[in-house]
Amino acid sequence: MSSTLFRTKNVEQSIQDTEEPEHALKKTLSALDLTVFGVGVIIGTGIFVLTGKVAKENAGPAVSLSFIVAGVVCGLAALCYAEFASTVPVAGSAYTFSYATLGELPAWIIGWDLVLEFTLGTAVVAVGWSGYISSLLDNAGWHLPGYLSGREGTHGFGFDILAAALVLLLTAILVIGVKLSARVTQLVVAIKVTVVLIVIIAGAFFVSGANYQPFVPKEQAVPAGGTLKAPLIQLMFGWAPSNFGVMGIFTAASVVFFAFIGFDIVATTAEETKNPQRDMPRGILGSLFICTALYVAVSVVVTGMQHYSRLSVDAPLADAFKSAGHPWYAGVISFGAAVGLTTVCMILLLGQTRVFFAMSRDGLLPRFFSHVHPRFKTPHRPTILLGVVIAIIAGFTSLSELAELVNIGTLFAFIVVAIGVIILRRTRPDLHRAFRTPFVPVVPILSVCASLWLMLNLPAETWVRFAIWLVVGFFVYFLYGRSHSRLGRQEETTVGR
Repeated sequence: MSSTLFRTKNVEQSIQDTEEPEHALKKTLSALDLTVFGVGVIIGTGIFVLTGKVAKENAGPAVSLSFIVAGVVCGLAALCYAEFASTVPVAGSAYTFSYATLGELPAWIIGWDLVLEFTLGTAVVAVGWSGYISSLLDNAGWHLPGYLSGREGTHGFGFDILAAALVLLLTAILVIGVKLSARVTQLVVAIKVTVVLIVIIAGAFFVSGANYQPFVPKEQAVPAGGTLKAPLIQLMFGWAPSNFGVMGIFTAASVVFFAFIGFDIVATTAEETKNPQRDMPRGILGSLFICTALYVAVSVVVTGMQHYSRLSVDAPLADAFKSAGHPWYAGVISFGAAVGLTTVCMILLLGQTRVFFAMSRDGLLPRFFSHVHPRFKTPHRPTILLGVVIAIIAGFTSLSELAELVNIGTLFAFIVVAIGVIILRRTRPDLHRAFRTPFVPVVPILSVCASLWLMLNLPAETWVRFAIWLVVGFFVYFLYGRSHSRLGRQEETTVGR
């Protein structure tokens, strides 16, 4: 039985499955499209909010160094993703990579994990977008009834109509075609990056050197906690992170790391890329480099405009401009955040449907969902199903407490991919690798250690929820996936002969 649970699907078989007409996705994406996808999903409200929050609470002006540290940690994982995506250009990202290295059950678990990660991520972002739009509508004098904005109305019913409508609109765009999605993303990302650059350039004129003193504030210990709200590492070893000082830079890095989440979604579109061997590494690494540079620049500007101790936790950039006597920029920032969240939502939904599609094509989920649209050549069935489900979830739930499941799911995927690179180097040294992760196994091992460290710094209750979801995944696999596995049935046919 154990051998069947860890049977692997070789790279050649994975690529061959993508060539079946009824299961083949259309190859339309370029390196530019992939880079734009990466930038589009990484840059969200975090760049406008998180920079001030961690500067005030964790690192002071040295938060710019925290972004560099977090960018390096993500870069380690990105190097591993780049090798896999260029070597195994198949939809599914970490799920597909796991199937080729660790085996069917681990692949199922990581796929199950990614489905939860992208579902919650898309819903949370849609609710956040709705909040921005509602605020802008309120400023214009247009007010939605409470029961249509996610708040309970007079009859005890509340549904966030804006969040649900956004998800359904993006679902329609994704069904029509990934190239249309790329064009929409290019337009929105251009607007979003322009707003960020305006903030950086305009803010630079209001920077005061005195605000950078001290650049690394004096270290402050964080009180120990004993509840499930505390980081797991604190409950296990009694170790608590410190704020400010040198260690505060790393504490802040563990927080701002989550502003980088999303570059891994680029790998889910490998099967729809014209030249994945060349363009996948460019898209993954290029988008991460651009976003790191923008994050560092914004953090330098915001801590230079206003002393870190006086920064707003909720809207640091907007308040910094107000303190400089230019409140008009606050509206620009809100507009950029609202527009930017549309691409984050769409690309998360895109990534989820590709993972679901790949699992369906392998028989681990119903094969009904593995057929592409005869005209658009997109996985329309899982896109519609997931779009409707997420629209309902986003309409009824704020999901704020579950948002950290997105983080732990992403880090879990990072660990699996890094381990997979080491395994595939040993088991298939003959494979042609258009891009090779440098210094293997050192880089993958560092990636595993960094990701595991960040996971341990998440609240214990997040681990509990994550464990519950994985247990449910085990039951689903043994009740359905294992007996319907396409690879398993092929093996049975071969043995029968």
